[in-house]
Amino acid sequence: MLDANKDGFIDLHELKDALNQVGFKLAGYQVREMIDEYKGKQLTAFQGKLNLEEFEALCLDLKSKDVASTFKTVVSKKENLETLGGMSSISSEGTTHSVRLEEQLAFSDWINSNLGHDKDLQHLLPIDSEGKRLYLSIKDGILLCKIINHSCPDTIDERAINKKNLTVYREFENLTLALVSSQAIGCNIVNIDAHDLAKGKPHLVLGLLWQIIRIGLFSHITLDSCPGLAGLLFDNERLEDLMKMSPEAILLRWVNHHLERAGISRRCTNFQSDIVDSEIYSHLLKQIAGNDADVNLDALRESDLQSRAEIMLQQAAKLNCRSFLTPQDVVNGVYKLNLAFVANLFNNHPGLDKPEQIEGLESIEETREEKTYRNWMNSMGVAPHVNWLYSDLADGLVIFQLFDVIKPGIVNWSRVHKRFSPLRKFMEKLENCNYAVDLGKQLKFSLVGIAGQDLNDGNATLTLALIWQLMRAYTLSILSRLANTGTPLSRRRSSSG
Repeated sequence: MLDANKDGFIDLHELKDALNQVGFKLAGYQVREMIDEYKGKQLTAFQGKLNLEEFEALCLDLKSKDVASTFKTVVSKKENLETLGGMSSISSEGTTHSVRLEEQLAFSDWINSNLGHDKDLQHLLPIDSEGKRLYLSIKDGILLCKIINHSCPDTIDERAINKKNLTVYREFENLTLALVSSQAIGCNIVNIDAHDLAKGKPHLVLGLLWQIIRIGLFSHITLDSCPGLAGLLFDNERLEDLMKMSPEAILLRWVNHHLERAGISRRCTNFQSDIVDSEIYSHLLKQIAGNDADVNLDALRESDLQSRAEIMLQQAAKLNCRSFLTPQDVVNGVYKLNLAFVANLFNNHPGLDKPEQIEGLESIEETREEKTYRNWMNSMGVAPHVNWLYSDLADGLVIFQLFDVIKPGIVNWSRVHKRFSPLRKFMEKLENCNYAVDLGKQLKFSLVGIAGQDLNDGNATLTLALIWQLMRAYTLSILSRLANTGTPLSRRRSSSG
């Protein structure tokens, strides 16, 4: 098919068309550089031609350099970022948003792998291998609702999703349902509305998808899902201390736990610069794999980092965990995708021994009510992120942020201790909690029998009573503003942004 004149060779001037036919879409200047290189090497007796073996070697070389096996070949750029304008024709002047093409590819591949079998999505999937149709696939809202339910099962009642006879109005209903549901599971959707998703704003779509996928990946990093986490405790450390850590910190400790068990002295401190040489990943995969998985350390024999990353990912494929990453993403240390890769490894192959008895587990397990409140607080964009409801509220700082959202200006921040001195740490946290109770009384909360000491001590019943009233006040403030303006919130956001 490729040999136009049937002489058994491909003329170099036919090379670009030949590469196009086998899936390598290269720019003209890149093909010319290749031709110059081949002419310099004089690989065949017929100058200016390639035989079949040389053409196959060229294609294999391109494939190994530019893609992982789960993605179609895409030409690599020095900066794999796409720069876009602002949210509107007004804000686009002088405003840019960067979109990582690696995320576009990874999320598209994840969607194809995890939702490709869904009969309601056959008109949308698979998304093309370059991820360009990702934003169009989000438009009717069905896919977004399905992604949310995959990450957090039963969040959305399938009967509430409009799947047939779709009109613009019914598509917007789906998108609104998805946005409300994503907020309910803990996503921050400030400055995102259904109009933005319908228009396929890349930076907003990718940002929301990452939050949803991240929540799904991290939802299993709990003692309930993996009791073996108790084996990560250090000496004189309590379960409460471990579960207060962020999921990223727990994953780092998990990786280092397996490195220690493997007898490796090296430790991982981040999922960026520390993993670019694939050494940590190779030892981790070998340690968590079963004896019958045939996972090996062959990657460490390869000196080229990108080739090494490809061989390492081939080992991950033996565990059915080759997700999110291409070799280039490993070498470049793309944080989000490497974090997702490690979380997926943990979820499928934790490699932790389940202890016979976990002391204090009963006090750690989270109820549905507590999870709802925690997700709501995190959706408000509080910092630091709330991982363990009671201990993370014990200094009052998160509560002050919520008060400031409900009634801007109510918090006198000069009275708040933001940093605590070693000698007065306990008293300063208690003073914060007392002030938080005073603010609740200013908003007419029912706080009979509740004092700052109760919040500081993590009294479950009394702390939940305050949080419930905070969430109720926030809901009423939103409804009040809507009633006063008579304008839908999404429309006001769109016109102001």
